[in-house]
Amino acid sequence: MEALLKYVQDEFIEKKDFPVFYAGDTITVYYEIKEGEKTRTQFFKGVVIQVNGAGATKTFTIRKMSGTVGVERIFPINMPALQKIELNKRGKVRRSRIYYFRGLTGKKARIKEKR
Repeated sequence: MEALLKYVQDEFIEKKDFPVFYAGDTITVYYEIKEGEKTRTQFFKGVVIQVNGAGATKTFTIRKMSGTVGVERIFPINMPALQKIELNKRGKVRRSRIYYFRGLTGKKARIKEKR
């Protein structure tokens, strides 16, 4: 059954070439929004909280601060509206899921950059 699933994913789901990123990295995701007949590109820049799954079912969660309110968004990696992903900076964190980042504010909410 798994072999059949892998075959279908490899054959029919188109692969896009995105950079490799992990939790703690700051990325910008460009995606297409359709409003009526018009389409426009919008971006979402924030810190990757988690990367979940593998292959075609991979998703990632990004968190950004909009004023004083934290906004999180989950993107599937094979979403057709996804245009490109830019890796802005690599973060140095010791966990693969940084849920503790939600509770941090101010200077504590900084992530050191990996050199």
